[in-house]
Amino acid sequence: MTDHYDAVVIGAGQAGGPLSTALAAAGWKVAIVEREHAGGTCVNEGCTPTKLMAHTARVAHIARRAPEYGVNAADISVDMEVVRQRKRDIVESWSSGSRNAIEGTDGVTYIDGEARFTGPHELSVALNDGGEIELSADKIFINTGQRPDIPAVDGLSDIPYLTNKTIMELAEVPQHLIVLGGGYVGLEFGQMFRRFGAEVTIVEAHEQFLYREDRDIAEAVQGILKEDGINLIVGTKPVRIEQPDDGLIRVVLETDEVLEGSHLLVATGRTPNTDTLDLDAAGIETNDRGYINVNDHLETSIEGVYALGDVNGGAPFTHVAYDDFRLMRARILEGKEATTSGRLVPYTMFIDPQLAHVGLHEHEAEKQGFDYRVATLPMAHVARAIETKETRGLMKAIVEAGSGRILGATVLGVNGGEIMSVLQVAMMAGLPYTAFRDGVFAHPLFAESLNNLFSGLDDGYSTHLSTHLPQAKEAAV
Repeated sequence: MTDHYDAVVIGAGQAGGPLSTALAAAGWKVAIVEREHAGGTCVNEGCTPTKLMAHTARVAHIARRAPEYGVNAADISVDMEVVRQRKRDIVESWSSGSRNAIEGTDGVTYIDGEARFTGPHELSVALNDGGEIELSADKIFINTGQRPDIPAVDGLSDIPYLTNKTIMELAEVPQHLIVLGGGYVGLEFGQMFRRFGAEVTIVEAHEQFLYREDRDIAEAVQGILKEDGINLIVGTKPVRIEQPDDGLIRVVLETDEVLEGSHLLVATGRTPNTDTLDLDAAGIETNDRGYINVNDHLETSIEGVYALGDVNGGAPFTHVAYDDFRLMRARILEGKEATTSGRLVPYTMFIDPQLAHVGLHEHEAEKQGFDYRVATLPMAHVARAIETKETRGLMKAIVEAGSGRILGATVLGVNGGEIMSVLQVAMMAGLPYTAFRDGVFAHPLFAESLNNLFSGLDDGYSTHLSTHLPQAKEAAV
């Protein structure tokens, strides 16, 4: 027998969970299917535990720097069992809270199991405690997220490698942690464990470190990590991994360099959780990497079936998944014409200092043919940064030459995400850069430095100011 619902949500992540309760509150009969844990990657394996541990690492870092501030501190050590337990406790609290919120909503049936399509609007669910049930629904929402993508490297499958999930379960500090991949996961955990006391080597395959960032930003981050004692190897990748009888892990690179470490973290990318959904049975189209194709309404190739969050191949951030939920709620329950078109998506990498960005990078503005000007301000010129001895990094803004509107901004600095968010609000409101140049900000805050960042666009105050005019337009002047 098939149970029919108004809606079935597959995955209780940051889009699926709140969507299930919103639909139920509107009178819909809803089922939500979750194979592992409520809250999704963010609560269980991503944002919550990793940022918690990164803050612990920063505490250790500041403690070691105590003499710089005139504070005498004893020898600093990190108890990984305490760190791990604190992580476990908060994750359990938040995950169970997410589940309780769903189960406590009238109209929602929470199903522990793994769903697969048997037709465009039909599902079969293998229950975690055994057995199988059949479901159908007028609308189906897929929110199954991603998992680590493990590269096909000779010998890797024979090695007890770590992922972003398992590394947080270590009860000891690695002697030497080798990290494959220089993206979010690799850099955050690399710096974190360096501050916990490990020797760290990060291997990045691309020639440019942080290749999606502007080169000046990437070089600044690279300098900070090297200053922290992290060994960075770029432009190469592993071809073989071994673990001889001595127990060490040996990573052989394309360059024939051999790295020896006690632990190996694989952080080379993510892959969508679509392989067990049997999407072909429903006729749901994916791209060549397995991500579900959607339009700007988040609808798949099948009418009434939607894909939300990381699984649709968009920006893989919790705040984007949650905004996907808001978009669905607005369209389906409120009758609004909400779309993903033109959505301004910020991000923050929680290295220390934070790397935050919103809008266009300079290389993107150039590629798109904008007349733009660039203003940069080193954190070493920011009063608050000097007072707190946190002068590493810089602020950078891209401004359209004619209109004065802010096209994009990057902040590499302490509280970089908070400063970036101030700029994002101005971009959302369409404010020109002069609003920051002429605004009165409380002293002494990091945000106050936005006065100086943008004043250079007019009076030459900043020596870190450049102007760009695309070649084609320059020829026409």
